[in-house]
Amino acid sequence: MQAIWSDEARFRRWLDVELCVCDVLAERGVIPVSAAQTIRAKADFNVARIDEIEREVRHDVIAFLTNVAEYVGPDSRYVHYGMTSSDVLDTALALQIRDAGEILLAGIDAVIDALRERALEHRNTPAVGRTHGIHAEPTTFGLKLLVFLAEMRRNRKRVAAALADAAVGKISGAIGTFAHLEPAVEAEVCKRLGIGFEIAATQVVQRDRHSAFVNALAVTASSLDKFAVEFRHLARTEVREVEEEFGKGQKGSSAMPHKRNPWRLENVSGIARVLRGYASAALENTALWHERDMSNSSVERIVLPDATIALDFTLHRFAGLVRSLVVYPDRMRENLELTRGLVFSGTLLLELANRGVLREDAYRLVQRHAMDTWERGGDFRERVLGDTEITGILSKEDIERTFSLDQALRHVDAIFERVLEEEKS
Repeated sequence: MQAIWSDEARFRRWLDVELCVCDVLAERGVIPVSAAQTIRAKADFNVARIDEIEREVRHDVIAFLTNVAEYVGPDSRYVHYGMTSSDVLDTALALQIRDAGEILLAGIDAVIDALRERALEHRNTPAVGRTHGIHAEPTTFGLKLLVFLAEMRRNRKRVAAALADAAVGKISGAIGTFAHLEPAVEAEVCKRLGIGFEIAATQVVQRDRHSAFVNALAVTASSLDKFAVEFRHLARTEVREVEEEFGKGQKGSSAMPHKRNPWRLENVSGIARVLRGYASAALENTALWHERDMSNSSVERIVLPDATIALDFTLHRFAGLVRSLVVYPDRMRENLELTRGLVFSGTLLLELANRGVLREDAYRLVQRHAMDTWERGGDFRERVLGDTEITGILSKEDIERTFSLDQALRHVDAIFERVLEEEKS
């Protein structure tokens, strides 16, 4: 990823754009074929020389063209023919975005694959679900991961769509009016380069495209942040349902030898904060003065390389963390049973309502025993079985069924089936 944003790679793509335009113009009879052949045979550049020229002329594209002309000779007068700087800058940028996007999509796929593998592994590993951080009802650890999998598939679609929107070039001149070249030239050049083209441009490709792209990256990073936060909560000492893999010889703290910290998961969350900041900066680039100003340029030189590099790193880090995540099913079961049956209170409430008890009365009956269990300990089910008002409505078998884990999780396989089936489409 880093190589895509190097000076060498940037200038190479500038040259690719210029050469492609020359080829198309020669085929259309705008410039001599022999000149286009000479340009393609001789054109090259030297990064250090471009930097040297730019220190004098203070214009990066002019410095580049001057250096290319030193290689080409007299036929260089046809290089950049009818174009403005943004024609080459934005079109080459589209090539960089396209290439960076392909790497990011591969990284997203790696996360999806890792989540799918572990979700299937723990499809039927019971765990307690939590709302507001408080025990709610039973779930499975695999279902937690399946939710993440579905979200990452949505992120892939977002990034792919934003990528297609942002990977567009323009060869329409200083104001986007095609004053010097035909629109067909732009269409053909962009087709050959493997990108789209801006259907109505000013001097630049419109920056809503780029802001949407960076925001799609930030949303993806925020999903990884969400997943990492869940794992970090589950890794807390009091919970200890999962653990970030701890290598042989690894040390967790300079002061406390017992520490095994989820530092790489914390790293994922930290990088997501940076990417959300970049998304804000990209949005600020959308509004430019009239047909353009240059306030976007300096921002993009930071934001686009850094955002794509940071997300690429984070995707691969997170995929590795998912694959190596240590899972403790026994501890999950212990935590599920920690509240002594309270996680089945909702099922009991519905069962009473189904037998004709007013919901408010059923809630009162169930909550009374639930609060006693919270405050005084003991077993919720035993309290319920000892309540003649409830046992007068529900048999012991009915009550036992409401406390059945299999009953509570009976639709987990169906959820897996529909998520995995959608994945095939």
